Amino acid sequence: MSTIPSESSSAPSSIRISLDREANGVTNTVQDLVIVEEPMELQIAQGERLTQTISVTMRTPGQDFELALGYLQSEGVIQSATDVKDVRFCGPPSPDKGYQNVVQVELASDIEFDLERLQRNFYTTSSCGVCGKTSIEAIDAPLSGVVDSTFTISRDKLRDLPDRLQTWQTEFQRTGGLHAAATVEENGEIHRVREDVGRHNAVDKLIGSYLYEPGQPLRNLGLLLSGRAGFELVQKAAMAYMPFIASIGPPSNLAIELADERHITLVGFLRETGYNVYSSHGALI
Repeated sequence: MSTIPSESSSAPSSIRISLDREANGVTNTVQDLVIVEEPMELQIAQGERLTQTISVTMRTPGQDFELALGYLQSEGVIQSATDVKDVRFCGPPSPDKGYQNVVQVELASDIEFDLERLQRNFYTTSSCGVCGKTSIEAIDAPLSGVVDSTFTISRDKLRDLPDRLQTWQTEFQRTGGLHAAATVEENGEIHRVREDVGRHNAVDKLIGSYLYEPGQPLRNLGLLLSGRAGFELVQKAAMAYMPFIASIGPPSNLAIELADERHITLVGFLRETGYNVYSSHGALI
């Protein structure tokens, strides 16, 4: 397989509903858009030897194949496009809404992985990936080595990123209910954006979208987060060898420790007026 297959899921990313809106003591019935949140089951297959569900996550439908591939890369199951034979929707649509909510990734026959560790991760919630894991040992993904990159960004261009990100957040502008993750170039331009009701899903979608691109481009791009930078998001960036993370919100102590250990520059509370540098490894100029 040379590219990520196109998707044919019928699930929308947002729907229109009727609601009662009260303003200044007056109540009116209005139409509004709300974000769709649906469970996605991720299965891995390997010939006739194995078909196993390894994760269920609440996600915003769209880029489901990218989400599956990014999750597997973040968990250390796959490293490159050659590790994947196929990605497809599996089984019948959901009986209530008719959505395709099961994604199956067929791995190459020579790929080895720790199925027991993956099964410990079985359920993640849309708000936070780590806190849904059933065992503390499950967060111990096979981490990458120290990130080695020449990526740099100027401090002036860094401060412009929050405004640039808002112009890319199409579904957020429509619904106000999504997290965003974006890749950033050295010149301060945003290269790609993915949105999801779950912040960890947005990062997985973003990372998965680059799996089939040559030259390991993520090593030379920064990661911009619309919310906070938790441990798991830094872990995902480390697994993709991303050298720089900037978040609109704060990082956690474990996120800071991991970023410093992997030589990732980590910025938090990013605003037009300033920011905090929690881990500095040469990316800011």
